Amino acid sequence: MELAQLMGLRPVPAAGLLVSLTRRCPLSCAHCSTDSSPTASGGPDPDHLLRFVGSFGAADRPDVVLLTGGEPLLLPELTVRLTEAARAAGSRTALLSGMFFARRERIPGPIMRAITGLDHFSASLDIHHEREVPRAMVFRALAAVLDAGTPVSVHLTGTGPEDPYLADAAADVRRVFSDRVPLLVNELRPLGRGARLAGEARPAPVDSPALPCAMASWPVITFDGTVVACCNQQTVDARPVPSHLLLGHIADDDWPDVRARSLGSPVLRLVRAIGPRQLHLRYTGSPSPTDHCGTCRGLADRPEVSAGAAREAGGPGGVFLDRFVAERQRAAGPAALVGRFGCARYADLVDPATARPESRR
Repeated sequence: MELAQLMGLRPVPAAGLLVSLTRRCPLSCAHCSTDSSPTASGGPDPDHLLRFVGSFGAADRPDVVLLTGGEPLLLPELTVRLTEAARAAGSRTALLSGMFFARRERIPGPIMRAITGLDHFSASLDIHHEREVPRAMVFRALAAVLDAGTPVSVHLTGTGPEDPYLADAAADVRRVFSDRVPLLVNELRPLGRGARLAGEARPAPVDSPALPCAMASWPVITFDGTVVACCNQQTVDARPVPSHLLLGHIADDDWPDVRARSLGSPVLRLVRAIGPRQLHLRYTGSPSPTDHCGTCRGLADRPEVSAGAAREAGGPGGVFLDRFVAERQRAAGPAALVGRFGCARYADLVDPATARPESRR
């Protein structure tokens, strides 16, 4: 599974499941959005996770399961078991790693077995990671994974489109791997330890209020087993979870339950279709804050929004709108999606074979 295929599914409701395996990480990168560290604690109960993934059926399953953390490869045996359980139902599995193991000359056996069982493997790379795991070591490990037959990508993060680090690192990936390694380029956000670097980050652009939110498409299993509707880190960490973003808990619910709640919620349908700011404006009559994610979390305190969404998106029309907007975003291609939610200048590197010449430099 290539990165463009993975990102192409991102706007499709319930096409994927994000799983935070652990908050622990051997690295202590200054920009970490999850505030992970070698001593951090927290992670879903493994038995609950395996039971939840075991509830996938051939006709009712996510197309892809994305494992993340913290550092998910601190749990290679669990990764293998989850990958095998997902594959038994027809789901593919991807994983994002901070590459702590790349400091060794060879990838340790248990970790390599976990990686080669995946359908896609992604490595985080940025100036903060490089202080702990040098780029050359990451490239060496990625070459070994490619040679073993697993598709790979690089998740590259910088302060904005003018960041010289992004230009240098993207060009270096292209120089070493050519079209074999696509890139997903994001911009630093003030979350977790990254909040201390907020002065270095370019503020998120203020877009039109009518902005469909694909980030509310895939359910997220958080560090305590709670399942939420959004991957924004503040939502992942918020307790209590805003009511319209709470989908369940893996100790009590299975995949069909979570999928049904995600697809059946009128508020989530409209968040995905027109965006939270437009939703706020439509049913409260007052301008929304410019922060999309903050506006979304605040919808839980606006009963008029829930009532209005239920009236207009609670029936077949809401189902159609949800599907229609998702298909339009999917038809626009993965680069269009990355251009909205990542770093637009480098968005087409998500599919390097079709990237513009200026992005290849």
